[in-house]
Amino acid sequence: MNLRSHSVVIALWCVQPILQSALAMILWRRKLHKQFPVFFVYLLVQVANFCVTFPLQNRPKMYFVFFWLGAAVNAVLGFKIIHEVFLDVFRPYHTLKDLGTLLFRWAGVVMLLVSVVVAFSNSYDPSPLVHALTTLQRSIRIVQLGLILFLLLFSRFLGVSRKQLSFGIALGFGLFAGVELLLYALNSGGFVGQRILNPINMLTYITAICVWIGYSLSRQAVRVTANHLQTQRWEQGLAELQPAVPTDSLIPMFEGMVERAFSRSSSLEPADDPFAVPRPPASVRANSAAAGAKTRP
Repeated sequence: MNLRSHSVVIALWCVQPILQSALAMILWRRKLHKQFPVFFVYLLVQVANFCVTFPLQNRPKMYFVFFWLGAAVNAVLGFKIIHEVFLDVFRPYHTLKDLGTLLFRWAGVVMLLVSVVVAFSNSYDPSPLVHALTTLQRSIRIVQLGLILFLLLFSRFLGVSRKQLSFGIALGFGLFAGVELLLYALNSGGFVGQRILNPINMLTYITAICVWIGYSLSRQAVRVTANHLQTQRWEQGLAELQPAVPTDSLIPMFEGMVERAFSRSSSLEPADDPFAVPRPPASVRANSAAAGAKTRP
């Protein structure tokens, strides 16, 4: 890498934490960090990672350790951000959200196992940990790209507006993931060298940050109000598949019985009291009164 290319890479690298800090400030000022806490932590971690790794450029061993440590943290946070966007999209559908959370957990375990197996299956690789992190990072990029494709295809059924911040976060990550995977594929085939790959990758990531800034500054769009019959059928079908959870105690049942008994007793009149002595009819009482009057002297 010549001096000019190195200067371009350094300039693009320095722009990233500036934009990330501005984005974190916007999220904090607009109180959007409460809605997307993992994404907010991701931005702070990126800025902290730059502050640690940038001064270590002339110390290769220390730079290597902190760079890949940051890559591992970014891989975990990247997967958590996908889950956070997914939960925001399926917020009105509680059953689908629970199913998605379960699927995300298994997907995370599967990706971790695949990265470990792929790393240690290459016996010629001198650094299997680096290979494992690279494989895990590419797997997460595939999931991020799949998430934006999912939102583009099913946004109409889910009532998701393309002006929502969750859609913008997914769009930024999907754009960056798609370009990065394409560059890796071209680099593996020998079509793109490392000198061109890094600046394009950094420039794409800066574009993604600009997309996030634009969405965070825009007015929060509401969900599309429409009759999503298909999504409601999915929600109802999954709810019917869930088994009924038995109660752990008989106290709620007895409380309900007592409340029903009190409400019934309060609504009954004194004549309807089942324990009261029954009074004779009015005609019988009149005849008895007349008979008593005749027998008086």
